[in-house]
Amino acid sequence: MSSGRSSYERVFELLEQHHNWFSQSIPLIASENVPSPAVREAIISDFGNRYAEGWVGERVYAGCIYIDQVEQICIDLAKQLFRAEFVDVRPVSGVCANLVAYTAFTSPGDIMMALAIPSGGHISMGKKDFNGTAGSVHGLEVEYFVFDRNEMNIDPEKTKEKVEKMIKDGKRPKLATFGGSLFLFPHPVRELSDYFHGIGATVAYDAAHVSGLIAAGQFQDPLREGADVMMMSTHKTLFGPQGGAVVSFEKHAEQIKKATFPSNTSNHHLHTVAGKAVAFAEMLEFGREYVSEIVANAQALGQALYERGLTTLAEKKGFTRSHQIAVDVTKHGLGGDIEKTLEKANIIVNRQLLPGDIQAGRHYQNPGGIRLGVSEITRLGMKKSQMVEIAEFIKRIVVDKEDPEQVRAEVATFRRDFQNVHYAFETARAAYEYIKIRQ
Repeated sequence: MSSGRSSYERVFELLEQHHNWFSQSIPLIASENVPSPAVREAIISDFGNRYAEGWVGERVYAGCIYIDQVEQICIDLAKQLFRAEFVDVRPVSGVCANLVAYTAFTSPGDIMMALAIPSGGHISMGKKDFNGTAGSVHGLEVEYFVFDRNEMNIDPEKTKEKVEKMIKDGKRPKLATFGGSLFLFPHPVRELSDYFHGIGATVAYDAAHVSGLIAAGQFQDPLREGADVMMMSTHKTLFGPQGGAVVSFEKHAEQIKKATFPSNTSNHHLHTVAGKAVAFAEMLEFGREYVSEIVANAQALGQALYERGLTTLAEKKGFTRSHQIAVDVTKHGLGGDIEKTLEKANIIVNRQLLPGDIQAGRHYQNPGGIRLGVSEITRLGMKKSQMVEIAEFIKRIVVDKEDPEQVRAEVATFRRDFQNVHYAFETARAAYEYIKIRQ
């Protein structure tokens, strides 16, 4: 058995090793980003030890003089970013934000339209049969939008036809949730919002992956396109700490506030609220330039991979309008195996279910695809020329079957020039510098 002291020391040893590893790696997980040194400072503050249940100025606890001020700044900044009448920054994750929307606008047993997971849907939208949050936690019955594989998007007309048949069968949707986890192109919110409102449904938009793109005006504008509520993560294209937020209109404020607290949170991780505020300020200052580079980099990476023999999806549409690209790797192996092989070369990706995988007998552990995101490497200062180099690394491993151990040394050399965070007020510290507080 390990002693308390040896385990204590081992934890810090592993933390430092992780930081060092990521400083020598190419991080391409689409759901991740690297915060600025300023955000890191905020999230190690004493706010993380305190409680502030309730709304600003209406707390259950004392000791919130400064917490209230920071949270109000956070709310005001988010209102600016998303041109929103109402924002709740208390959800502790994107999944929590989705649960807030489900609670505010539906009851258990209601029907929700969303994307199937192989078509890009997130597990938080999933059916009870698959232990999805919507089905197993809130008790929603989930039906799927009709998905067009060629367009890698929701088919508006076929979705209407499906819903009309559902209504004839006595199954009227109460909520339509756009957005997803594999998210290459803007969803047809404008094309479908009037229709769903006409049948008495609320329109929601899960912006977990694309909130930064939306804030910078580079993707779509769901609240102006007919969405009643938008949920998000704060740590993907929006480069804050891990957390969530819900954005809506003043007429929905009270039901969202109550759905957040007490329904889905108790204390809401106040240090991350401070970190969100810092990140929102950075996004207001630097977001447009940052997001423009993200989209350019994602398209460049998609093109470079395609030119090197990898099946990058949606080639006829320019591969992507977001931070993500999707690659069908079935000509070279399966996604889970390739994910592990690339990791040995310090190239960090995630396997991805693609449309058609389930029918082909493939499953999440070893699907037909991988998903790549460029948010983090763009924050590290990489441009389109680096996307070509990254594509070459991936090609050598996936297509040419080179030994990943040999490629790893070249990856580490490649990363030496990209160690600091860009698009921030404070950029002096290295992005993955391990900050030791212990004596």
